[in-house]
Formats: sequence, C-alpha cells, structure tokens
Amino acid sequence: MGTTDIIFLLAVVFTCLITLSYVFIIFRKIQRLKVVNADVDQISMHIRRGAITFLKREFAVMIPFIAIVALILLGLGFIPLFHGAEGVGWESAICFLVGALFSGLAGLIGMMAATKANGRTTDAAINKGMSGALKMAFSGGATLGLSVAGLGLLGLSGLLFLFYNVFIWLGDSSLEAIKSATHVVTGYGLGCSLIALFGRVGGGIYTKAADVGADIVGKVEANIPEDDPRNPATIADNVGDNVGDIAGMGSDLTESYVGSIISALTLG
Repeated sequence: MGTTDIIFLLAVVFTCLITLSYVFIIFRKIQRLKVVNADVDQISMHIRRGAITFLKREFAVMIPFIAIVALILLGLGFIPLFHGAEGVGWESAICFLVGALFSGLAGLIGMMAATKANGRTTDAAINKGMSGALKMAFSGGATLGLSVAGLGLLGLSGLLFLFYNVFIWLGDSSLEAIKSATHVVTGYGLGCSLIALFGRVGGGIYTKAADVGADIVGKVEANIPEDDPRNPATIADNVGDNVGDIAGMGSDLTESYVGSIISALTLG
C-alpha cells in the first residue's frame, strides 16, 4: 500500500466522519421540532417506548451469542490445526465485534430517528401540508441511509488501515500486509451478518405477529377497521413496523453494503 493508497483510505475515513456528523445534525434538527397535536405526540411516544423496549430485549438475547462467536474465532487461532488459516484469531474476533456493534448501531440510529420523525411527519401534514410532511419524512429516512453508509464504511476502512499497519509492524511486506488485512476484515462482515440475522428475522417475526394479532382482535372480535386508533394493539403493530422494517432493515443494509465491499476486496 503506497502513500497515495493511504491518503485515499484516510480520505474515506474522513468522509465517513463528515457523514456521521451530518446524521447527528439531522437528528438534532428533528428532535428540536415540537409536535403540536397532543394525541399524535402521545401515540408517537408509546410507539417509541415500545420500540426501545423491544430492542433492549433483543440486544440482551444477542449479546451472549455475539460473545460466544467472538470466543470461538479467538480460540480457533490457538488450535494448531488452524495456524495460518485466514479469518480466525484475535484479529478476526476484534473485527467481528466491531462489525456487530456498527451494524446494530446503524439500525438503532435509524429506528430512533424514525420514531422521532413519524409523529412530526403527521403533525407537519396537518399544519404544513404535503410539502412539510415530505421534508420531515425524507429527513428521517436520510438518517438511516447515511448511518448505514457512514458506519459501514468507517468500520471497514478503519479496520483495514489498522490491521495493515499491525501486520507491517509484525514484519510483513506491504503486499503481504494488505492481503492479511483483507482476510481479517471478513470478520467484520460476519459481525454485521449476525446482527442482520437477528434484526431481520427476530424483528420480522414480531412485526408479523403483532400485525396479525391486532387485525384479528380488531376485525373479528371488536368489529372495527384495520389500524383503527380505538384498537390498542395497533401500537404493537406500529412498534413492529419500526423494529422490523427500520432497525432490522438498517442492519440488513449494512451487512449487504459491507459484504459487497469485502467480496470485491477478497476477489481483487
């Protein structure tokens, strides 16, 4: 890796930091806006609390699995049979943990922004019309999209640069170091994939269960329309939309984005 390559890699890291700074600015801008309609504000608050509660329980289940997989990757590096094998060892374990953290964080940021923007979008539609609602909805969506790109690329480029220098320090040539660093960061993709699996599947199961349950109670037992505000179960339905279609999708997109880059690096 020459000087030009290092400059480009650092430029990518710097660009990611700018992207995440812009995400913070958008999020704070959404947060500062007040919801005028009291009913909309109350419903939005219940949905936000439900989504946060679900994610806390989901992460409580995921953390032991993350720790077990990280320990397996670490332990394989000490087994003589796997000496020299790519993608195992303490380096891959670190990359795996960072990947899991960043993938979960991307989904969490997107969901927090969405639950803040949802009620404000409704309020903007009431008071400012379609234009105001579109701007607010777009701001909430941009937070997720930019978080996925910023966090995914920041973690990957940062780890690639870190372990390239680690292998250089250990005495490898520049070509050997970049090859080893490329194999090590596959652990980053594995971490993103594990969180995406839990987020997409776990969140998706909850989403569909809440949707079907709310519809059955409303239509069959209470004889009221779908998503009627008189049905308390619609809160759970909307919570499911946020945790499955936003938090889960955010982690899933991060995994796909990172995986495609790692595949290109490995093939190259």
